[in-house]
Amino acid sequence: MLIDQIPLWAVILDYLLGMIMWTLIGRSGMRLFLPEDSKFFFSRFFIRVTDPLLRLFRPITPGFLIPIMVPLYVAWFFFMIRFYLTPWLLGYSVMGMLSFPLEGEIARGIYYLFSQFLN
Repeated sequence: MLIDQIPLWAVILDYLLGMIMWTLIGRSGMRLFLPEDSKFFFSRFFIRVTDPLLRLFRPITPGFLIPIMVPLYVAWFFFMIRFYLTPWLLGYSVMGMLSFPLEGEIARGIYYLFSQFLN
């Protein structure tokens, strides 16, 4: 299995950072259609979960950003951590990385499977 080639701590770290990143993106997406004070369950959940992160990043968040962009700005930091720090911790070359380590392993596995079927 492909996931066996990656240390468990890296998988957990990448999934945790990915969930945080996608939750922040989801908050911005919901904000397109729902007001900030919506009673919709998912909206309240995303706001409750992401508000502490937005407060933590407030000192480095530019004041000119419109409110819908603030969660995307913070999500960008989690994307960058996943894109640069995680591969570096795993010993991958950071220069020229075109995908996340997990997605790269999956892509190599799919390529291997298709090459076996085509030969």
